[in-house]
Amino acid sequence: MTTLLFILALQVTYVSLLTIRFILMVKGFRYIAALMSAVEIGIYVIGFKIVLDHLHEPVNLIVYCLSYGLGILLGTKIEERLALGFVTIQAVTNAEFGHMTDDLRSKGYGVTVWQGEGKEGSRWIISVVLHRKEQHQLYQEILAIDPQAFVVSYEPNLFHGGFLVKKRHHSAK
Repeated sequence: MTTLLFILALQVTYVSLLTIRFILMVKGFRYIAALMSAVEIGIYVIGFKIVLDHLHEPVNLIVYCLSYGLGILLGTKIEERLALGFVTIQAVTNAEFGHMTDDLRSKGYGVTVWQGEGKEGSRWIISVVLHRKEQHQLYQEILAIDPQAFVVSYEPNLFHGGFLVKKRHHSAK
């Protein structure tokens, strides 16, 4: 039983690190990802050796395989909590909610707005770049103003200038 728990713990830890490392690598945190990979491979080798040493007990291999899935789940949950990087939120709202821009700016968001034309008339298109940790709050604030707003978010991979950068430089002074 101790061997099974050890295999489970090692494999869940290994795959969680693998998942987080992969996400960090994709987001451009290559040095942290490289450091994590060194720890990760050590855990992998130890866990795999234990399974190979106990192949006569198939339950060890089953636990090893199932714990891979658990590691993926745990790793993605951890990454969600870390919420690294930035997100762009874009909201399309009816013209009657044109005050949304001022409301969001008064709360400290850097808002870019332009007017568009939808099937049913004039629309405001609002765009905000912010830290991923803040996206759910902004989403709620937009829907509190216009519950029918069309809201979409996506991760920018490169940006330059703008309110976000000015805000960060300003707070560093």
